[in-house]
Amino acid sequence: MRIIGGSFRGTHLADPGAGDAAAHLRPTTDRVRESIFNLLINGRAGDLVRGQRVLDLFAGTGALGLEALSRGAAQVTFVDDGAAARALIRANIERLRAMGTTRLYRRDATDLGPNRGPGFGLVFLDPPYGKGLGELALASALAGGWLAPGAHILWEENAARIAPAGFALLDTRRYGDTHVTLLRLGAPEGSEDG
Repeated sequence: MRIIGGSFRGTHLADPGAGDAAAHLRPTTDRVRESIFNLLINGRAGDLVRGQRVLDLFAGTGALGLEALSRGAAQVTFVDDGAAARALIRANIERLRAMGTTRLYRRDATDLGPNRGPGFGLVFLDPPYGKGLGELALASALAGGWLAPGAHILWEENAARIAPAGFALLDTRRYGDTHVTLLRLGAPEGSEDG
């Protein structure tokens, strides 16, 4: 695994090894990550990464958040409650020397509690597949004030997701067994409500 583009391009990330089965580590492949960032940077909505505060829920290795940082995100906050995942994230933050622009929280992404700072403009949501945890995490982030107005959510799952109430569906893509759904908080752009 490596950073695909931006200022840290080519930097190799810590090897998750065989992983911890209980940790549900399933790193996003380089190919899928590259496709995700093409969508986020070159999509119809313009560059959704540069200058954003990014929230990486179920962060795993931290590869998605660190790729965003490499491509111009202002700050990344990682959330994972697994010890193996947090160790990998810490190692990867150190490899990129990104301690000043990152935060790592040991929290259950489905029960975030209140956010004590400004909301995040871009959220990566990559829960263990097929357990309904993405819906719970998104509801928790919304209820706790973690999402900035108009925030974009990039959701990885094993099936396409429908937009929950209060969110607009912008795009869906499939890469093998990975389905990527791009949502926006609030009414679709150009609508009378937004």
